[in-house]
Amino acid sequence: MSQLAQPGSSVSPADLRPALTLLTGFAPKATREAADLLTLADPSLLVVTYDLAELLDNGTVRRLVHDGRGPIEDERVTLDHGCINCTIREDLLPALVRLARARPAVDLALVLPPSMEPEAVTTACGWCDVDGAPVTDAIRIDSVVAVCDPGTLLETLDSDQDLADRRLQAADDDTRSVSEVAARQIEFADTVLLWAPDSERDYEHTRLSVLLQRLNPWARHLVLDLPEPAWLSARIRRSGRFDPEAPEPHGRGLEGYAVGCHEPEPDCGVVATVYRARRPFHPERFHRALPTLAGRTLRGRGHLWLAGQPDTIVAWESSGGGVSMGDLGRWLAATPDEEWEESSPERRVNADLHWDADFGDRGIELAFVGIHFAADELAAVLDACLLTDAEAAEGAAAWREYPDPFDGCFDSKERNQE
Repeated sequence: MSQLAQPGSSVSPADLRPALTLLTGFAPKATREAADLLTLADPSLLVVTYDLAELLDNGTVRRLVHDGRGPIEDERVTLDHGCINCTIREDLLPALVRLARARPAVDLALVLPPSMEPEAVTTACGWCDVDGAPVTDAIRIDSVVAVCDPGTLLETLDSDQDLADRRLQAADDDTRSVSEVAARQIEFADTVLLWAPDSERDYEHTRLSVLLQRLNPWARHLVLDLPEPAWLSARIRRSGRFDPEAPEPHGRGLEGYAVGCHEPEPDCGVVATVYRARRPFHPERFHRALPTLAGRTLRGRGHLWLAGQPDTIVAWESSGGGVSMGDLGRWLAATPDEEWEESSPERRVNADLHWDADFGDRGIELAFVGIHFAADELAAVLDACLLTDAEAAEGAAAWREYPDPFDGCFDSKERNQE
């Protein structure tokens, strides 16, 4: 069942909805240039761009629309609440639907600002209505393309800055980091484009290509070194690669998909490793290991199992030396039988295939990517965090009494005590 890639959504020839291509990335100049190249190939393509520079100051966003012939719209819109989610709901989605209805035979490209994650847009398209009808009645999300600038990619993925340090935060309480947003943009994309026009491929470009493939092994990877509009358009437009049913990157392991690739030997210095275990981490030992785990790698993702909270699936993300952990819900082994149907068929099948007589579907699956780190040393650090044989033999009742630095962090205390 485990696999790296899943196919894109099939597109019926009878589907006449305009196709929407999302261009995302933490290199706005490269992303805009990619959109411009698409309009050279197809002057009718409608390109929508958002400028959020005034969002926090006065709740105003600037929306620009152009095609290959020039500007069509340039409007400033004041929102009721100054945040990115409000921008998506109150202006972006209505604008896309309006443009699709006005020009039903014309496709669209949406250039996202650096702080706007494509997952937020695609999710909103799936559940929001405009004028009483689903957004997806008017448009079809065709592809999500991450555009990466080789001049800034590595520095961005290794940055210890928050979005607020660059005045890019989505709201006053937005604590996301530059590195985690950039990594999520790459990981969520179905196509990853290394933008290197008018430059010769060298060792650094090769190294960055390997890094991007390790960060997102289920995407299609392209390198543009010559600005050829037809070449680019043929490869990223109307590809049908976006799959609305694809699992989120850090939850892929629960659905039976690999969370990453295991390439522990350096390739141009890039190392990728996947760590799996079928016993939990000791909460205190794992807490002490966090700086080491995050500091040695550029990116980590996946899910884990903490002994002190044995019913809770914990999501793991690390980037830029920082760590983000969250609640992914209950393990199926801790879920009443009548609630199993609420989980996806893929997750239930994967759980059945790997069911442990003592622990059910509980387990750990973490993927790490970085430059010049020793995969075996990282695995040794994680192994030292696992319960020993003696601790494992004590059982879940004893584990719940362990001192737990993560207690109360995942909104699951009451659930774990039921």
